[in-house]
Amino acid sequence: MRGTLLLLLFAATFLHHQVAGFFFPKRQTGPVDPDEKYNTSGLIASKGYPVKEYDVVTSDGYILTVQRIPGGRADKPSKAVRPVVLLWHGLLSISSCWVNNFANDSLGFMLADAGFDVWLGNSRGNTYGRRHKTLNTTDKAFWQFSWDQMAQQDLPAAIDRILAITGASSLFYGGHSQGGAIMYALMSHDPSYATKVKLFVALAPAVYVNTMTSPIKYLAPFSKGLGPIGELLTHGELLPHSEVYDYLATYVCNQAIIPELFCENLLFVVSGFDVEQMNISRVPVYMGTHPAGTSIQNLLHFAQMVENPNFQMYDYGPAENMKIYHQKTPPVYDMSKIKVPIAIYHGTNDWLVGPTDVTRLIAATPTLVSKKLISGWEHLDFIWALDAPQQCYYDVITSFKKML
Repeated sequence: MRGTLLLLLFAATFLHHQVAGFFFPKRQTGPVDPDEKYNTSGLIASKGYPVKEYDVVTSDGYILTVQRIPGGRADKPSKAVRPVVLLWHGLLSISSCWVNNFANDSLGFMLADAGFDVWLGNSRGNTYGRRHKTLNTTDKAFWQFSWDQMAQQDLPAAIDRILAITGASSLFYGGHSQGGAIMYALMSHDPSYATKVKLFVALAPAVYVNTMTSPIKYLAPFSKGLGPIGELLTHGELLPHSEVYDYLATYVCNQAIIPELFCENLLFVVSGFDVEQMNISRVPVYMGTHPAGTSIQNLLHFAQMVENPNFQMYDYGPAENMKIYHQKTPPVYDMSKIKVPIAIYHGTNDWLVGPTDVTRLIAATPTLVSKKLISGWEHLDFIWALDAPQQCYYDVITSFKKML
């Protein structure tokens, strides 16, 4: 079982690099949802919302694209200042996750209609984070990062750029999974950013993952040896979005002849699948932009977290740790330094971030203002569940408005 899971992860990435673009014959008989072909900005515009894109340049040279929804569907042009909110995706995801569903059940759209200036962030290594001032994606050096760099470079660069553009002094933040973990890390690493964030909503935050039941846990015992293997096969890149997934979205996943839940299981193998709350008709749309790619080192960082109880930086091994951190073990993020108010939402059936781990996080969060455990929810329900507005989004919007 362990070997099969490892092979699937690396084979999928290797397949992209070797045969994407000509492996499958393109035969399609059913109707195609136009949303399957849209990127994030296309999804936003297709629903009648205004959209803009901006570049964010990090201190170490990565160039990230962020999307902005500056108003709601029915809003008339106005110079009125809208409160700013930044949403950040999880592992192997992308900014489209906040607008993949329809206008009445996607958090990005709902916030825009509620009067917010909505920004959608992207981390290095995903589809919108594949540019650099000096490096190419074929360079191994490009992929030598984990969520540490997302927390210490990507997120603060995005916050500063957004505040500079809008003229706001602070913003609201919502992070799913890895998007929650990197804000915890930033606030621990650089507490000065607490003055720039009014409220941090953490949706299934992947801070402690010791009790996860996801297949990622099977990587943990092999994490030290998998990095070199991954670099040999793919120069360090993991599961980039490719023509293979576009093919599956258009020519496979919406066909009645495909075995039930084949595409659903393919997309949700890492994080779990809630068949009761998933809009099956939208799965081809999700696969139109997912998975969005990351580095092997980033996945291995999560694998390290399974075996290590601390919320700490990437472990390069004693010798490299001494060179990078000036100590043999990775520094632990000191969450006692966190000053920003935090609201936590999590699910009872989450494969990645289980209730036991979140209970521990709640106890370690010095600025907790609210918490909610949602019965029956899996990890991806926080971005795609049919009942997400009723179970989570209305409450999030209300929480933001109370802080105005």
